[in-house]
Amino acid sequence: MPSDTPINLYDLTRPALGELLSGWGYRPHHRDVVWTGLYRQQARALDEVEGLRPDLRSRLGEHTRLGHLTPHHETFSSDGHTHKLLLRLDDGQTIETVLMRFKGRATVCISTQAGCAMGCVFCATGQMGLSRHLSPGEIVGQVLHVQRLLRESGESLRNVVLMGMGEPLHNYEHTMAAVDVLVDPLGLALGPRFITLSTVGVVPGIRRLADEDRPVQLAVSLHGATDAERAALVPAGRRWPLDELMDACRYYIDKRKRRIFFEWTLIAGRNDTAEHAQTLGRLLGGMDAHVNVIPLNPTVGYDGGPSQPASVRAFQDVLMSHGVPSTVRQRRGIDIDAGCGQLKSAVERRTRRSLPTSP
Repeated sequence: MPSDTPINLYDLTRPALGELLSGWGYRPHHRDVVWTGLYRQQARALDEVEGLRPDLRSRLGEHTRLGHLTPHHETFSSDGHTHKLLLRLDDGQTIETVLMRFKGRATVCISTQAGCAMGCVFCATGQMGLSRHLSPGEIVGQVLHVQRLLRESGESLRNVVLMGMGEPLHNYEHTMAAVDVLVDPLGLALGPRFITLSTVGVVPGIRRLADEDRPVQLAVSLHGATDAERAALVPAGRRWPLDELMDACRYYIDKRKRRIFFEWTLIAGRNDTAEHAQTLGRLLGGMDAHVNVIPLNPTVGYDGGPSQPASVRAFQDVLMSHGVPSTVRQRRGIDIDAGCGQLKSAVERRTRRSLPTSP
């Protein structure tokens, strides 16, 4: 990166900001003034940061910037509880962020990449491929954008789920830097137990999470309990077979003393039968695990359909017989393309249709 490229302040953790300012001759107090201005006051410009010395404000103005995300498109569910945003980045890429309101709490689902390289066949983001990693500031910026929306209505954010576009453990360094900002006690101060990272099963990343004792809840997208069935839905399963993945999950549980959540998208006739549930129950039996079952959110690029309620209940009953608890996750925002990658795909399709055809 050229030395004259302004630094996005949202890309920096508090220690990194301190290093920058220390190199300019400023004490930690000045770092904390800037930091609280960014995240407690949520200043939109350096001029709004309270208590900032004029000379430091000028120096920051010369060498840094505040990289805000720009709304490109947004939709609201008919029940008013789900608000999906397509946000534009500086280079023109767009990413999805979903705000979900539940009784007494709000949750935001954020992206860690523009697109995704994992290729899950039922996922609209997986169908579009990977464009690039997001920077820490682009990840954090989604949370800040939603917090400003909530503040207007007197609400507050409780939960953050890294389940949007992209594979968080494929963008490990930037994702963890963003998490450090989210949980910083002088910054956004979000509770680590209310931050959940979802992975398709990137084994080295799971082991690294365990070794570094990262303050997040872990969810693993499983969707198949044999290598053949899983690889048909999640191509990453060919790289990290189930025996390797389960070994990494047990390592994580033993090292962190923390439960893992396994996500299972229920697809009618493909992974929702009693036999599938028996295989899953045997795979997870004895582990400190909880299964979130989610009826499929259909996408244009995949011909599968969601499981019927009776199949969902039968699936859960079999899991319980193996001592594996489960919860049916609500499908929110079906009417507004709220599934991962669906809004971006829909907007791009509409854009292509509106372009003039060649003669």
